[in-house]
Amino acid sequence: MSRTKGKSVCIFSAKGGVGKTVTTINLAGIFEHLEKKVLIVDLDLSSGGISVALNRAFEKTIYNFVDDYNNNRYKDFSNYITKYDDFIDILPSPKDPRQANKIDSKYIDILIDKAESNYDIVLIDTNHILDEINIVTLDKVDNILFVMTNDPLDIKNMKSLLSIFHDSNITNYRILLNNSTNPFKDYFSIFDIRNIIKANIDYTISSSFYLKNIDHYIMNGDVITLLKSMPTTFNKDYETFMTMALDTIGKPETEEKEEVEEGDANE
Repeated sequence: MSRTKGKSVCIFSAKGGVGKTVTTINLAGIFEHLEKKVLIVDLDLSSGGISVALNRAFEKTIYNFVDDYNNNRYKDFSNYITKYDDFIDILPSPKDPRQANKIDSKYIDILIDKAESNYDIVLIDTNHILDEINIVTLDKVDNILFVMTNDPLDIKNMKSLLSIFHDSNITNYRILLNNSTNPFKDYFSIFDIRNIIKANIDYTISSSFYLKNIDHYIMNGDVITLLKSMPTTFNKDYETFMTMALDTIGKPETEEKEEVEEGDANE
């Protein structure tokens, strides 16, 4: 029996330092609550930090996958994976930043196909540069999650980025306003931001999710959304992460059919 193809999500931004990696990791924790097998792909090839943030030592990386595939040594996708727990795996970025330039973008398409064949959810963390690697990734994935902050430069860059997507007729994205990265920046209201970027804000992470002791969690390799205290301590933001996850998975066909039939009956 063949496996159902998983869903892929690229977590992207128009500026660095907006909390993409933290968002990616905590979203993975929510998918674990939903008992989904998750792969986090660290596509910030020259300075990725997923394995550091999860405090996991690793042997193989994206570079090894590409190098083996290019030289006909590839055998099984699992050979390149680092395990976090029973539900979350990691495909780390290269150990040596110089290896990033040796990764041809044509293998990103292959990598995502392999990942989707082996996992329910594939979360791809990136840098914010619109280079060939990221363009291929954005074009390939099922969904894009833009992470932005209440920062004038970030808002300006996001407006430009969304204009490019609009001109290219790309609509498979949602926007997350992350107020937890710097809770002291509250220059604009959500209404103002929507008017500036000419797009809706789909999700908001509150400033309450700001963690002064974030290094403590990193040193322990903790996923905050997997902590027992998360649903009560950060109730609103936990619900936001859950909504993002459920939107990614989508409604089962049977549920959609029931809604359609219910709508027809009410007409």
